[in-house]
Amino acid sequence: MTVKNMQDSAKEVQEQTSENQVQNQAENTETSQALEIEKMRTELAEANDKYVRLYAEFDNFKRRTSKERIELLQTAGKDIVVDLLPVLDDFERALKAMENATEISAVKEGVELVQNKLKNILFQKGLKEMESKGNDFDADFHEAITNIPAPSDNLKGKVIDELEKGYYLNEKVIRFAKVVVGT
Repeated sequence: MTVKNMQDSAKEVQEQTSENQVQNQAENTETSQALEIEKMRTELAEANDKYVRLYAEFDNFKRRTSKERIELLQTAGKDIVVDLLPVLDDFERALKAMENATEISAVKEGVELVQNKLKNILFQKGLKEMESKGNDFDADFHEAITNIPAPSDNLKGKVIDELEKGYYLNEKVIRFAKVVVGT
């Protein structure tokens, strides 16, 4: 073999080695890309699973809180009703007593006792009467039924008469006072 043949053979070996290296690099790149794609698919499946579980958990939470809210609203008045039952019993006894009563003052006193008992129970539950008569008219607390000429100048724009009391429940207006305003 001549030197030229040896050089040509060495060149061919080098070219083949280069081609093999390029081919190996291409195969390695494809393999690494395939591994990366598989890894991303796995991560996506895990994220999707977490999302589905979180969504289901949130949906269950919404259902549970909605059910609890409905139960709370249905039983919210239970305490007040239970506390008012003795007042109802007192009214029934008063009605029976009125059938045979000959003295009006005793009946009147009994009805006043029942009214005071009712007011005390409601006061304990947070109900408070609104004082309106003689105060300035305020649309946040009063509902003007009519206006009449004020008997004196100092009563202009003030509540002259109260037709229906207003009430607060825990410092929030639950019924506006129906009033007559002086003009």
